[in-house]
Amino acid sequence: MNPATWHAERAIVGGAVVADVAITVEGGSITGVAGQVPPPDGARRLGGLTIPGLVNAHSHAFHRAMRGWVERRGADFWGWRAAMYAVASRLDPDSYRDLATAVYCEMALSGITAVGEFHYLHHGPRGARYAEPNAMADALRAAADTAGIRLTLLDACYLRGGWGVEADEIQQRFSDGSVDAWEERVSLHAGSDRVKVGAAIHSVRAVDEAGLARVAEWATSRRAPLHFHVSEQRAENEAALAATGRTPIELLAEGGALGRRSTAIHATHVTGGDVGLLGGTGTGVCMCPTTERALGDGVGPAAALAAAGSPLSVGSDSHAVIDLFEEARAIELDERLSHERRRLHTADDLLQAATAGGMASLGWEGGAIREGAPADFVALDVEGSIRLAGAADSDLVDHVVFAAAPSDVTEVVVGGRPVVSAGRHVAGDVAAMLARAISRVRR
Repeated sequence: MNPATWHAERAIVGGAVVADVAITVEGGSITGVAGQVPPPDGARRLGGLTIPGLVNAHSHAFHRAMRGWVERRGADFWGWRAAMYAVASRLDPDSYRDLATAVYCEMALSGITAVGEFHYLHHGPRGARYAEPNAMADALRAAADTAGIRLTLLDACYLRGGWGVEADEIQQRFSDGSVDAWEERVSLHAGSDRVKVGAAIHSVRAVDEAGLARVAEWATSRRAPLHFHVSEQRAENEAALAATGRTPIELLAEGGALGRRSTAIHATHVTGGDVGLLGGTGTGVCMCPTTERALGDGVGPAAALAAAGSPLSVGSDSHAVIDLFEEARAIELDERLSHERRRLHTADDLLQAATAGGMASLGWEGGAIREGAPADFVALDVEGSIRLAGAADSDLVDHVVFAAAPSDVTEVVVGGRPVVSAGRHVAGDVAAMLARAISRVRR
Protein backbone atom coordinates (compact mmCIF):
# COMPACT_ATOMS: atom_id res chain seq x y z
CA MET A 1 0.00 0.00 0.00
CA ASN A 2 1.42 3.38 -1.01
CA PRO A 3 1.82 5.92 1.77
CA ALA A 4 -0.46 8.96 1.82
CA THR A 5 0.33 12.33 3.34
CA TRP A 6 -1.96 14.76 5.11
CA HIS A 7 -0.88 18.32 5.87
CA ALA A 8 -2.45 19.96 8.91
CA GLU A 9 -2.51 23.71 9.24
CA ARG A 10 -2.12 23.09 12.97
CA ALA A 11 -2.19 19.87 14.96
CA ILE A 12 -1.83 18.72 18.53
CA VAL A 13 1.46 16.82 18.63
CA GLY A 14 3.13 15.81 21.88
CA GLY A 15 0.63 17.85 23.87
CA ALA A 16 1.39 21.10 22.02
CA VAL A 17 -0.17 22.96 19.10
CA VAL A 18 2.26 22.71 16.18
CA ALA A 19 1.94 24.51 12.85
CA ASP A 20 2.27 22.96 9.38
CA VAL A 21 2.31 19.30 10.34
CA ALA A 22 2.85 16.60 7.71
CA ILE A 23 1.29 13.28 8.72
CA THR A 24 2.34 10.25 6.67
CA VAL A 25 0.03 7.26 6.72
CA GLU A 26 0.55 3.72 5.49
CA GLY A 27 -1.44 0.58 6.21
CA GLY A 28 -3.84 2.44 8.47
CA SER A 29 -1.12 3.70 10.82
CA ILE A 30 0.85 6.92 11.14
CA THR A 31 4.37 6.32 9.87
CA GLY A 32 5.72 9.85 10.21
CA VAL A 33 4.92 13.21 11.80
CA ALA A 34 6.88 16.37 11.00
CA GLY A 35 6.06 19.92 12.06
CA GLN A 36 6.93 23.27 10.53
CA VAL A 37 7.13 21.87 7.00
CA PRO A 38 5.53 23.17 3.80
CA PRO A 39 2.79 21.03 2.25
CA PRO A 40 4.38 18.06 0.45
CA ASP A 41 3.34 17.48 -3.16
CA GLY A 42 0.02 15.69 -3.33
CA ALA A 43 -0.69 16.07 0.38
CA ARG A 44 -4.30 16.35 1.47
CA ARG A 45 -4.99 19.56 3.40
CA LEU A 46 -6.46 19.65 6.90
CA GLY A 47 -7.46 23.19 7.79
CA GLY A 48 -7.94 24.64 11.25
CA LEU A 49 -6.77 22.39 14.10
CA THR A 50 -6.26 18.63 13.80
CA ILE A 51 -6.73 16.58 16.97
CA PRO A 52 -6.63 12.85 17.67
CA GLY A 53 -9.90 11.06 16.98
CA LEU A 54 -12.44 11.26 19.78
CA VAL A 55 -13.41 7.99 21.47
CA ASN A 56 -16.89 7.19 22.74
CA ALA A 57 -16.12 4.61 25.40
CA HIS A 58 -19.73 3.85 26.35
CA SER A 59 -22.65 3.55 23.94
CA HIS A 60 -26.06 1.90 23.81
CA ALA A 61 -26.88 2.53 20.15
CA PHE A 62 -30.60 1.79 20.41
CA HIS A 63 -31.10 4.45 23.10
CA ARG A 64 -30.69 7.09 20.37
CA ALA A 65 -34.30 6.39 19.37
CA MET A 66 -35.41 7.74 22.76
CA ARG A 67 -33.98 11.26 22.39
CA GLY A 68 -36.75 13.80 23.07
CA TRP A 69 -39.45 11.12 22.98
CA VAL A 70 -38.59 9.90 26.47
CA GLU A 71 -38.76 13.29 28.18
CA ARG A 72 -42.50 12.96 28.90
CA ARG A 73 -42.18 9.30 29.84
CA GLY A 74 -40.80 8.35 33.22
CA ALA A 75 -40.18 10.81 36.03
CA ASP A 76 -37.16 8.96 37.42
CA PHE A 77 -34.47 6.49 36.34
CA TRP A 78 -36.79 3.52 36.76
CA GLY A 79 -39.56 5.13 34.69
CA TRP A 80 -36.96 5.99 32.04
CA ARG A 81 -35.83 2.36 32.10
CA ALA A 82 -39.38 1.16 31.43
CA ALA A 83 -39.53 3.42 28.37
CA MET A 84 -36.15 2.09 27.23
CA TYR A 85 -37.42 -1.47 27.53
CA ALA A 86 -40.35 -0.56 25.28
CA VAL A 87 -37.93 0.59 22.56
CA ALA A 88 -35.79 -2.53 23.00
CA SER A 89 -38.82 -4.75 22.49
CA ARG A 90 -39.33 -3.41 18.95
CA LEU A 91 -35.89 -4.10 17.53
CA ASP A 92 -34.76 -6.95 15.30
CA PRO A 93 -31.41 -7.42 13.50
CA ASP A 94 -32.48 -5.45 10.41
CA SER A 95 -33.93 -2.47 12.25
CA TYR A 96 -31.04 -2.50 14.70
CA ARG A 97 -28.51 -2.43 11.86
CA ASP A 98 -30.24 0.56 10.27
CA LEU A 99 -30.53 2.45 13.55
CA ALA A 100 -26.97 1.72 14.67
CA THR A 101 -25.59 2.66 11.25
CA ALA A 102 -27.24 6.08 11.48
CA VAL A 103 -26.10 6.53 15.09
CA TYR A 104 -22.50 5.62 14.32
CA CYS A 105 -22.55 7.96 11.32
CA GLU A 106 -23.81 10.70 13.66
CA MET A 107 -20.88 9.88 15.93
CA ALA A 108 -18.43 10.17 13.04
CA LEU A 109 -19.85 13.56 12.08
CA SER A 110 -19.13 14.72 15.63
CA GLY A 111 -15.49 13.61 15.45
CA ILE A 112 -15.77 10.15 17.02
CA THR A 113 -13.46 7.58 15.43
CA ALA A 114 -14.00 4.64 17.84
CA VAL A 115 -16.93 3.44 19.94
CA GLY A 116 -17.36 0.99 22.75
CA GLU A 117 -20.78 -0.62 22.34
CA PHE A 118 -22.02 -2.03 25.65
CA HIS A 119 -24.16 -4.67 24.01
CA TYR A 120 -26.86 -6.56 25.87
CA LEU A 121 -29.74 -6.75 23.36
CA HIS A 122 -28.78 -10.28 22.32
CA HIS A 123 -31.92 -12.27 21.53
CA GLY A 124 -35.41 -12.05 20.09
CA PRO A 125 -38.70 -11.34 21.90
CA ARG A 126 -39.07 -13.28 25.18
CA GLY A 127 -35.53 -14.55 24.73
CA ALA A 128 -36.14 -16.52 21.52
CA ARG A 129 -32.77 -17.34 19.93
CA TYR A 130 -31.90 -16.19 16.44
CA ALA A 131 -30.57 -18.81 14.05
CA GLU A 132 -27.31 -16.88 14.11
CA PRO A 133 -26.63 -16.55 17.88
CA ASN A 134 -24.95 -13.16 17.46
CA ALA A 135 -27.28 -11.69 14.86
CA MET A 136 -27.78 -8.50 16.87
CA ALA A 137 -24.04 -8.08 17.41
CA ASP A 138 -23.46 -8.67 13.71
CA ALA A 139 -25.86 -5.80 13.03
CA LEU A 140 -23.61 -3.56 15.11
CA ARG A 141 -20.52 -4.75 13.26
CA ALA A 142 -22.14 -3.97 9.92
CA ALA A 143 -23.19 -0.56 11.21
CA ALA A 144 -19.69 0.35 12.34
CA ASP A 145 -18.28 -0.83 9.01
CA THR A 146 -20.66 1.38 7.02
CA ALA A 147 -20.03 4.34 9.35
CA GLY A 148 -16.29 3.82 9.04
CA ILE A 149 -15.46 3.86 12.75
CA ARG A 150 -13.69 1.41 15.03
CA LEU A 151 -15.84 -0.79 17.26
CA THR A 152 -15.12 -2.52 20.53
CA LEU A 153 -18.01 -4.89 21.08
CA LEU A 154 -18.46 -5.24 24.83
CA ASP A 155 -20.69 -8.28 25.05
CA ALA A 156 -22.66 -8.04 28.29
CA CYS A 157 -23.62 -10.88 30.57
CA TYR A 158 -27.12 -10.36 32.00
CA LEU A 159 -28.71 -13.12 34.05
CA ARG A 160 -31.40 -11.77 36.38
CA GLY A 161 -33.65 -8.81 37.14
CA GLY A 162 -32.12 -8.19 40.57
CA TRP A 163 -31.33 -9.97 43.81
CA GLY A 164 -33.83 -12.82 44.02
CA VAL A 165 -35.65 -11.57 40.90
CA GLU A 166 -35.88 -13.51 37.65
CA ALA A 167 -35.44 -11.72 34.33
CA ASP A 168 -38.80 -10.38 33.15
CA GLU A 169 -40.27 -10.71 29.67
CA ILE A 170 -38.19 -7.90 28.14
CA GLN A 171 -35.03 -8.75 30.10
CA GLN A 172 -35.14 -12.26 28.64
CA ARG A 173 -33.91 -10.66 25.41
CA PHE A 174 -30.78 -9.63 27.31
CA SER A 175 -30.15 -12.93 29.12
CA ASP A 176 -28.38 -16.08 28.00
CA GLY A 177 -29.81 -17.86 31.03
CA SER A 178 -26.45 -18.93 32.45
CA VAL A 179 -22.80 -17.92 32.37
CA ASP A 180 -22.01 -21.11 30.45
CA ALA A 181 -24.42 -20.09 27.69
CA TRP A 182 -23.01 -16.54 27.68
CA GLU A 183 -19.46 -17.90 27.34
CA GLU A 184 -20.48 -20.22 24.54
CA ARG A 185 -22.13 -17.41 22.58
CA VAL A 186 -19.54 -14.69 23.21
CA SER A 187 -16.70 -17.02 22.24
CA LEU A 188 -18.16 -17.11 18.70
CA HIS A 189 -17.17 -13.47 18.15
CA ALA A 190 -14.05 -12.73 16.14
CA GLY A 191 -12.01 -9.55 16.04
CA SER A 192 -10.56 -7.72 13.03
CA ASP A 193 -8.47 -4.66 12.26
CA ARG A 194 -11.50 -2.46 13.01
CA VAL A 195 -13.32 -4.58 15.62
CA LYS A 196 -12.22 -5.73 19.06
CA VAL A 197 -14.23 -8.03 21.30
CA GLY A 198 -14.49 -7.47 25.02
CA ALA A 199 -16.77 -8.46 27.86
CA ALA A 200 -19.20 -6.62 30.09
CA ILE A 201 -20.95 -7.31 33.36
CA HIS A 202 -24.21 -5.46 32.97
CA SER A 203 -24.36 -4.71 36.70
CA VAL A 204 -24.15 -6.47 40.04
CA ARG A 205 -27.95 -6.41 39.99
CA ALA A 206 -28.01 -8.48 36.83
CA VAL A 207 -25.10 -10.88 37.46
CA ASP A 208 -24.51 -12.78 40.69
CA GLU A 209 -21.12 -13.03 42.43
CA ALA A 210 -20.20 -16.38 40.88
CA GLY A 211 -21.25 -15.15 37.45
CA LEU A 212 -19.31 -11.91 37.54
CA ALA A 213 -16.18 -13.82 38.60
CA ARG A 214 -16.59 -16.09 35.56
CA VAL A 215 -17.00 -13.12 33.22
CA ALA A 216 -13.92 -11.47 34.72
CA GLU A 217 -11.94 -14.70 34.27
CA TRP A 218 -13.05 -14.92 30.62
CA ALA A 219 -11.83 -11.38 29.95
CA THR A 220 -8.56 -11.86 31.83
CA SER A 221 -7.72 -15.07 29.99
CA ARG A 222 -8.09 -13.25 26.68
CA ARG A 223 -6.53 -9.95 27.79
CA ALA A 224 -9.78 -8.35 26.67
CA PRO A 225 -11.36 -5.15 27.98
CA LEU A 226 -14.00 -5.62 30.67
CA HIS A 227 -16.62 -2.97 31.41
CA PHE A 228 -19.44 -2.78 33.97
CA HIS A 229 -22.16 -0.36 35.02
CA VAL A 230 -21.71 0.41 38.68
CA SER A 231 -23.20 2.67 41.38
CA GLU A 232 -25.17 4.73 38.90
CA GLN A 233 -28.07 5.02 41.34
CA ARG A 234 -28.08 5.20 45.14
CA ALA A 235 -30.76 2.49 45.10
CA GLU A 236 -28.27 0.10 43.51
CA ASN A 237 -25.84 0.59 46.39
CA GLU A 238 -28.59 0.19 48.96
CA ALA A 239 -29.82 -3.03 47.37
CA ALA A 240 -26.30 -4.47 47.18
CA LEU A 241 -25.63 -3.67 50.83
CA ALA A 242 -28.97 -5.11 51.91
CA ALA A 243 -28.46 -8.33 49.93
CA THR A 244 -24.74 -8.93 50.46
CA GLY A 245 -23.37 -6.47 53.00
CA ARG A 246 -20.96 -5.12 50.38
CA THR A 247 -20.97 -2.24 47.95
CA PRO A 248 -21.12 -3.03 44.22
CA ILE A 249 -17.42 -2.13 43.86
CA GLU A 250 -16.53 -4.46 46.73
CA LEU A 251 -18.44 -7.26 45.01
CA LEU A 252 -16.60 -6.61 41.75
CA ALA A 253 -13.26 -6.51 43.56
CA GLU A 254 -13.92 -9.85 45.24
CA GLY A 255 -14.84 -11.33 41.86
CA GLY A 256 -11.55 -10.24 40.28
CA ALA A 257 -13.23 -7.74 37.96
CA LEU A 258 -11.05 -4.71 38.79
CA GLY A 259 -7.77 -4.00 37.03
CA ARG A 260 -6.04 -2.06 34.28
CA ARG A 261 -8.09 -3.58 31.45
CA SER A 262 -11.34 -2.89 33.31
CA THR A 263 -13.57 0.17 33.19
CA ALA A 264 -16.29 1.16 35.62
CA ILE A 265 -19.14 3.01 33.93
CA HIS A 266 -20.62 5.95 35.87
CA ALA A 267 -19.28 5.26 39.41
CA THR A 268 -21.51 8.15 40.46
CA HIS A 269 -22.21 7.07 44.03
CA VAL A 270 -19.03 5.26 44.98
CA THR A 271 -17.79 5.49 48.56
CA GLY A 272 -14.35 6.63 49.65
CA GLY A 273 -13.38 3.00 50.06
CA ASP A 274 -14.64 2.26 46.56
CA VAL A 275 -12.51 5.10 45.18
CA GLY A 276 -9.47 3.52 46.81
CA LEU A 277 -10.27 0.11 45.31
CA LEU A 278 -10.76 1.52 41.83
CA GLY A 279 -7.70 3.76 41.88
CA GLY A 280 -5.48 1.24 43.62
CA THR A 281 -6.10 -1.35 40.92
CA GLY A 282 -5.79 1.14 38.05
CA THR A 283 -9.38 0.45 37.02
CA GLY A 284 -10.57 3.05 34.52
CA VAL A 285 -13.73 5.07 34.98
CA CYS A 286 -15.94 6.20 32.09
CA MET A 287 -18.00 9.28 32.89
CA CYS A 288 -21.16 9.95 30.86
CA PRO A 289 -22.23 13.39 32.12
CA THR A 290 -25.02 14.17 29.66
CA THR A 291 -26.76 10.88 30.48
CA GLU A 292 -26.08 11.26 34.18
CA ARG A 293 -27.72 14.69 33.97
CA ALA A 294 -30.60 13.48 31.83
CA LEU A 295 -31.42 10.71 34.30
CA GLY A 296 -30.87 12.83 37.39
CA ASP A 297 -28.19 10.42 38.59
CA GLY A 298 -25.86 12.92 40.23
CA VAL A 299 -22.25 14.02 39.79
CA GLY A 300 -19.53 11.42 40.18
CA PRO A 301 -16.22 12.11 41.98
CA ALA A 302 -14.09 12.23 38.84
CA ALA A 303 -11.31 14.33 40.38
CA ALA A 304 -10.98 12.03 43.39
CA LEU A 305 -10.99 8.96 41.15
CA ALA A 306 -8.31 10.39 38.86
CA ALA A 307 -6.19 11.40 41.85
CA ALA A 308 -6.51 7.87 43.26
CA GLY A 309 -5.16 6.36 40.03
CA SER A 310 -8.20 5.67 37.83
CA PRO A 311 -7.70 6.76 34.19
CA LEU A 312 -10.76 8.63 32.89
CA SER A 313 -12.65 8.20 29.63
CA VAL A 314 -15.97 9.55 28.38
CA GLY A 315 -19.10 8.17 26.73
CA SER A 316 -22.39 9.41 25.36
CA ASP A 317 -24.24 6.37 26.78
CA SER A 318 -27.96 7.05 26.12
CA HIS A 319 -27.18 9.61 23.40
CA ALA A 320 -29.26 12.40 24.94
CA VAL A 321 -26.75 14.24 22.77
CA ILE A 322 -23.75 12.92 20.86
CA ASP A 323 -21.08 15.49 21.65
CA LEU A 324 -17.85 14.36 23.26
CA PHE A 325 -16.64 17.93 23.64
CA GLU A 326 -19.60 18.42 25.97
CA GLU A 327 -19.00 15.11 27.75
CA ALA A 328 -15.37 16.02 28.39
CA ARG A 329 -15.91 19.57 29.64
CA ALA A 330 -18.92 18.49 31.70
CA ILE A 331 -16.63 16.37 33.88
CA GLU A 332 -15.04 19.64 35.01
CA LEU A 333 -18.09 21.89 34.88
CA ASP A 334 -20.36 19.53 36.80
CA GLU A 335 -17.75 19.10 39.52
CA ARG A 336 -17.40 22.88 39.75
CA LEU A 337 -21.03 22.94 40.82
CA SER A 338 -20.65 20.18 43.39
CA HIS A 339 -17.27 21.41 44.75
CA GLU A 340 -17.96 25.14 44.34
CA ARG A 341 -14.51 25.76 42.89
CA ARG A 342 -12.78 25.74 39.51
CA ARG A 343 -10.00 23.83 37.77
CA LEU A 344 -10.33 20.34 39.14
CA HIS A 345 -9.38 19.06 35.65
CA THR A 346 -7.31 20.84 33.00
CA ALA A 347 -8.28 21.00 29.34
CA ASP A 348 -5.32 18.74 28.54
CA ASP A 349 -6.61 16.15 31.05
CA LEU A 350 -10.10 16.27 29.56
CA LEU A 351 -8.89 15.94 25.97
CA GLN A 352 -6.75 13.00 27.07
CA ALA A 353 -9.85 11.34 28.55
CA ALA A 354 -11.76 11.85 25.28
CA THR A 355 -8.95 10.45 23.11
CA ALA A 356 -6.14 8.26 24.47
CA GLY A 357 -8.08 7.43 27.64
CA GLY A 358 -10.95 6.09 25.57
CA MET A 359 -8.69 4.11 23.27
CA ALA A 360 -7.00 2.41 26.22
CA SER A 361 -10.37 1.65 27.81
CA LEU A 362 -11.49 -0.08 24.61
CA GLY A 363 -8.31 -2.10 24.14
CA TRP A 364 -6.76 -0.03 21.35
CA GLU A 365 -3.35 1.61 21.12
CA GLY A 366 -3.29 5.23 20.04
CA GLY A 367 -5.29 8.34 20.73
CA ALA A 368 -2.44 10.63 19.70
CA ILE A 369 -0.92 12.02 16.51
CA ARG A 370 2.39 10.19 16.66
CA GLU A 371 4.35 7.65 14.72
CA GLY A 372 3.01 4.13 15.18
CA ALA A 373 -0.48 5.17 16.28
CA PRO A 374 -3.60 4.37 14.27
CA ALA A 375 -4.23 7.09 11.70
CA ASP A 376 -7.37 8.38 13.40
CA PHE A 377 -7.62 12.17 13.46
CA VAL A 378 -10.14 14.97 13.19
CA ALA A 379 -9.91 18.49 11.76
CA LEU A 380 -11.84 21.34 13.40
CA ASP A 381 -12.74 24.61 11.74
CA VAL A 382 -11.17 27.33 13.88
CA GLU A 383 -11.41 30.55 11.90
CA GLY A 384 -14.92 29.84 10.61
CA SER A 385 -16.41 28.73 13.94
CA ILE A 386 -18.37 31.27 15.96
CA ARG A 387 -17.41 29.26 19.06
CA LEU A 388 -13.67 29.15 18.37
CA ALA A 389 -13.18 32.53 16.70
CA GLY A 390 -10.49 34.60 18.39
CA ALA A 391 -8.61 31.67 19.90
CA ALA A 392 -4.84 32.04 20.03
CA ASP A 393 -2.52 29.06 19.69
CA SER A 394 -1.54 29.49 23.35
CA ASP A 395 -5.09 28.81 24.52
CA LEU A 396 -6.43 26.84 21.57
CA VAL A 397 -6.75 23.51 23.41
CA ASP A 398 -8.65 25.22 26.25
CA HIS A 399 -10.87 26.92 23.70
CA VAL A 400 -11.62 23.63 21.93
CA VAL A 401 -12.33 21.64 25.08
CA PHE A 402 -14.52 24.27 26.69
CA ALA A 403 -16.34 25.61 23.63
CA ALA A 404 -16.14 23.38 20.52
CA ALA A 405 -19.16 21.52 19.16
CA PRO A 406 -19.71 18.71 16.64
CA SER A 407 -20.62 21.29 13.99
CA ASP A 408 -16.99 22.47 14.08
CA VAL A 409 -15.81 19.10 12.73
CA THR A 410 -14.89 19.29 9.04
CA GLU A 411 -12.76 16.20 8.36
CA VAL A 412 -12.60 12.77 10.02
CA VAL A 413 -10.01 10.14 9.11
CA VAL A 414 -10.07 6.61 10.53
CA GLY A 415 -7.24 4.22 9.74
CA GLY A 416 -6.07 6.66 7.08
CA ARG A 417 -9.41 6.63 5.26
CA PRO A 418 -11.65 9.72 5.00
CA VAL A 419 -14.98 9.17 6.75
CA VAL A 420 -16.17 12.77 6.90
CA SER A 421 -15.14 15.30 4.27
CA ALA A 422 -16.08 18.98 4.27
CA GLY A 423 -18.51 18.27 7.08
CA ARG A 424 -20.41 15.52 5.24
CA HIS A 425 -20.32 11.80 5.88
CA VAL A 426 -19.21 9.69 2.94
CA ALA A 427 -22.20 7.35 3.53
CA GLY A 428 -24.72 10.07 2.63
CA ASP A 429 -27.47 12.04 4.34
CA VAL A 430 -27.21 11.03 7.99
CA ALA A 431 -30.18 13.11 9.14
CA ALA A 432 -32.42 11.25 6.70
CA MET A 433 -30.94 7.92 7.79
CA LEU A 434 -31.70 8.74 11.43
CA ALA A 435 -35.24 9.88 10.69
CA ARG A 436 -36.08 6.67 8.81
CA ALA A 437 -34.50 4.36 11.37
CA ILE A 438 -36.06 6.05 14.39
CA SER A 439 -39.54 6.23 12.88
CA ARG A 440 -39.36 2.50 12.27
CA VAL A 441 -38.56 1.81 15.92
CA ARG A 442 -41.08 4.27 17.39
CA ARG A 443 -43.92 3.18 15.12
